[in-house]
Amino acid sequence: MNDVRPGDTREALASFHALPGDEAERELLACCASPVWAAALAAGRPYPGLDAVLSASDAALAALGWAEIEKALSAHPRIGERATGAGREAAWSAREQSAASADATARAELAEANAAYERVFDRVFLICANGLPAAEILTRLRARLGNDERTERAVVREELRAIVRLRLERWLS
Repeated sequence: MNDVRPGDTREALASFHALPGDEAERELLACCASPVWAAALAAGRPYPGLDAVLSASDAALAALGWAEIEKALSAHPRIGERATGAGREAAWSAREQSAASADATARAELAEANAAYERVFDRVFLICANGLPAAEILTRLRARLGNDERTERAVVREELRAIVRLRLERWLS
């Protein structure tokens, strides 16, 4: 199932509902790389509308254990770097980070801050970068370096939720 034109929510939902379970899960993995999340959303079909899909997504993400969140994070490139591959997820990631395209100095600062974040938290820095300029992303990244692990996990979960909602909305509307 490909991206649909804006306003085609009913058709997109009907197509999603018609997919066999394993194919629906594969499609959902482009929105969030957690197999547990994808299975939960596929199993919840049919949904009466986009809001119901988004609510089910939020609930499924909230229920994920940290190991499953880490699986979802593994599909995200470092902020400021291009996603590899030619699939829908890579295209969405590039689109979401398009405002973060920066000059060489800003890219170097993002790379340095990414490395610092990974040293502190041992994972990729995740932010819903959609529409955010590189300077804002860098400011938020540096601020989050001061978080303790528990606080940062909550922030990561919220950023993932925002990204997944954005992708579901793009896919289904």
